[in-house]
Amino acid sequence: EPLHAGAVSRMEMERDLRRALTEHEFLLHYQPLCSLADGEVVGVEALVRWAHPGKGLVSPADFIPVCEETGLIVPVGEWVLLEAGRQARRWRDQQGLRLSVSVNLSARQLVRPDLTSRVEAMLEMTGTDPSDLCLEITEGTLLVDMAAAINHLTDLRSLGVRISVDDFGTGYSSLAYLRNLPIDELKIDRSFVIRVAEDDTTAAIVASIVGLGHALGLSVVAEGVETAAQLTALRELGCDKAQGFYLARPTTADQVVRQAALSAARSR
Repeated sequence: EPLHAGAVSRMEMERDLRRALTEHEFLLHYQPLCSLADGEVVGVEALVRWAHPGKGLVSPADFIPVCEETGLIVPVGEWVLLEAGRQARRWRDQQGLRLSVSVNLSARQLVRPDLTSRVEAMLEMTGTDPSDLCLEITEGTLLVDMAAAINHLTDLRSLGVRISVDDFGTGYSSLAYLRNLPIDELKIDRSFVIRVAEDDTTAAIVASIVGLGHALGLSVVAEGVETAAQLTALRELGCDKAQGFYLARPTTADQVVRQAALSAARSR
């Protein structure tokens, strides 16, 4: 029975995920974010990977939904935050490289009353500069409980951490909420980025998001850039930063150092 088989494999995955936490099977890859002004690597987004002993690298698309359903996203999210902070500190100490590290916060993490104190503890434990940490929340997550989200984000920003709204433009949000949100950055959803170079309507939407972001004093990032044409269009529309396979795939911490050095040399 397919339904029964699905339930069994989900239970197996949940069991494996619990083991993965205790056996340190998770690792982070980092996708560089580049400045559109000069092409320099200015930050990275931390992306969790699971090195399963039997199945090899498991895609987040396969295991993150199970983490969300079971609540395991909270300890996994904690680990990601801590490891990303440690890595930001290592880059700074060992390579003299200051990169902003973006970490995704799940809806479950955002509603926890101890979120700010946990982030503060991580910053103290790793010695990470708060301004080097950017917490990403999706527009959908915000809309679950706007009042609670605003309180949390206000507290987090008081630590000096930056806040980014991911997948922007896909939620059914009113623009009014943006005025009240304590945020620093908007990330334009990839569904717009993919069509920005060949579709005038999409280009107009992107232009309006960039204009809106800049009018509110926010930095605007495009994600999912896959072609030179998209990159050129985004630059012309005034987007500040971009990430995507065309610029750099998610990679190891060591590779990020090489890419950052290359981009710095090119932009000089």
